Amino acid sequence: MDMKITLPDDMRDDEAFVISIARHDGKAALRYASKRLRDDEDVVLTAVRNYGEALARASDRLRNDKKIVMEAVRQEGQAIAYASPKLRDDKSLALAAVRNDVWAFTYISNRLKGDKEIALTALSSGNGIILSQVPNKLRDDKDVVMMAVSKYGYALSFASDRLRDDIDVVIAAVKNDKDAITYASRRLAIDPFIRFIASGLEKDELPYIEAQASKYC
Repeated sequence: MDMKITLPDDMRDDEAFVISIARHDGKAALRYASKRLRDDEDVVLTAVRNYGEALARASDRLRNDKKIVMEAVRQEGQAIAYASPKLRDDKSLALAAVRNDVWAFTYISNRLKGDKEIALTALSSGNGIILSQVPNKLRDDKDVVMMAVSKYGYALSFASDRLRDDIDVVIAAVKNDKDAITYASRRLAIDPFIRFIASGLEKDELPYIEAQASKYC
């Protein structure tokens, strides 16, 4: 049954009634709320606290309200996709969003995708593929790339040429995924220490191998 058709207009415009729905089903509440109530702060706050992506049905004015957007992204990080362009460029909101859901990184502004703190926060979740979304300057930042490849060796494929030729970065990548050697520079792809690590070794052998490899740094 389509509730939007069956609910009379006076119920859809009844604040107390819509809030009571929002407390239990934030997704439905704004779907069936009147236009006036989709612009009501109390109604929208109640809805996004229950279902962050209810932000999509809020008024333009409230999708540009930092308090409401913060509540939404704390409940569901990807709700930042529905925030105004101005708030998708807000660092505190972006950090809250990616801490909740790493994929929220996809929806923040291009400027903030180039923010090192935000990139490291996103990568610390373990999803190194996020390196594919950062600008070139961060793909050439050793801290950022080390975080990415230590969590997901394949992320080496997104690193700059300079860092794909960095022995620390390549070792971290192949320790995570031996096949990451495919993305190392030609020089390091044929390095005997790197190849030995990629071939598989016992945990107690790592300190010796890494000490030997450090001589080449």
